[in-house]
Amino acid sequence: MSLAPFLTQLGAEIEDASEDIPSQNLGIIDSQAPLLELSIGPRDLSIKQSPTVLNSARGGGTTGAVVWKVAPRFAEWLISPGNILAQHGIVSAESSVLELGSGIAGIVPLTLAPLVQQYIATDQAYALRLLKENIDQNTTSTQSGAKNKKPTKRANATVPSSNIQVESLDWETDDVDSFLKSNNAPEGVDMVIACDCIYNYALIKPFVQTCVDICRSRTGERPTVCVIAQQLRQPDVFEEWLEEFNKYFSTWRLADDMLTEALRENSGFMVHIGILRQAESIAV
Repeated sequence: MSLAPFLTQLGAEIEDASEDIPSQNLGIIDSQAPLLELSIGPRDLSIKQSPTVLNSARGGGTTGAVVWKVAPRFAEWLISPGNILAQHGIVSAESSVLELGSGIAGIVPLTLAPLVQQYIATDQAYALRLLKENIDQNTTSTQSGAKNKKPTKRANATVPSSNIQVESLDWETDDVDSFLKSNNAPEGVDMVIACDCIYNYALIKPFVQTCVDICRSRTGERPTVCVIAQQLRQPDVFEEWLEEFNKYFSTWRLADDMLTEALRENSGFMVHIGILRQAESIAV
């Protein structure tokens, strides 16, 4: 299936990295709560956080230890009726998805995985134990420990976990080709997603380069689609990311009519689509 109709619907590409960014607070739902109860579409999720890790002096960052506001909004949009990604077959029962910077919550994997064939949730090693625990506690399972799970409010609150992989991927040190080969995705993936991964200058180039490397590994008929959702706090950081991203990707900001209300203009959140420039001519 060609991406041409999808790209046509997106409209004009972004050319100028400067945007009028509304001022926002930090964006954590509740930095002190060890447990959050959230409802995403038909599912009720119980998500464990780690306020202790968030407030620690751990080198390499601690932001993935708690749930950020953009994650449930993004997850709700992904499963919304008429979502543009599903309309054009980018999200489908045959799709493979890789998430960068999943954090500890697992909200997006738990929401999107039932709609796709393969879901690889990645982050630094420190986040993986709690990420796996949250996914396990909110999914159906035939393992012996399943009977000890907290009962859910609704029968359809849990989802199968067999297609969710939780893996360590460090943007600054890991080789992406080796990572994909070792995780049953040697031909790349259909979609890369990231939620609130753009929050300081030091991570911009490693993050963009990781996106580039994943997209360059794609050998299928259609290029990989990057979907970047973020809360907008620091205009300078955002603009530097967009300028760096635009060096390699044709980039679009999704218009309000393609988004749910919680992600629309003036909400303080944005969703961008990127297609690696050298891959634009593939099946377009």
